[in-house]
Amino acid sequence: MLEDLKYKQTIEPMNKKKAYPTEMKILMVCLGNICRSPLAEGILRDKVQRLGLDWEIDSAGTSGWHEGERPDQRIRQVAEEKGISLQGIHSRKLSPQDFENFDLLIAMDNSNYKHLLQMAGTNPEWKKKVKKFTEFSTRFKGEDIPDPYFEGGFHRVFDMLDEGTDGILHAYAPEFIAK
Repeated sequence: MLEDLKYKQTIEPMNKKKAYPTEMKILMVCLGNICRSPLAEGILRDKVQRLGLDWEIDSAGTSGWHEGERPDQRIRQVAEEKGISLQGIHSRKLSPQDFENFDLLIAMDNSNYKHLLQMAGTNPEWKKKVKKFTEFSTRFKGEDIPDPYFEGGFHRVFDMLDEGTDGILHAYAPEFIAK
């Protein structure tokens, strides 16, 4: 059962001499920036730090409903159970400047993905940066990361994000991932 899976502690750097790519900046995006995107930020930030990569990981919401708030208590509890820190993460609203500041803007679901593409407008450089989270997943490819705020399923969301962040690392830092 997905809820019984333990957080993966198996990622080890294969090449400690070179950060690949250098100065990668990734923004995780969901609706309110209090459940999915801050958890994805925390999981990927933890893995990136353990691998010694020089990446910046952040998160934002397409709405400003929870601006300045900490992640939802239920998601903080799951993160703590899995050994992931969400310290210092506070909700913020996505801005057009994020398209300039980040290499990738990764949407948690199709609605967020469409919102990002709409914000990118006709700018082809901005559109290239927009990805859907499950593009990086093998087990959940094509699915949306469900919003657990009303529906629950926080442990399942963790498992989906854990697996997908491995996929991000495989895509952008293959030299560091044990096959």
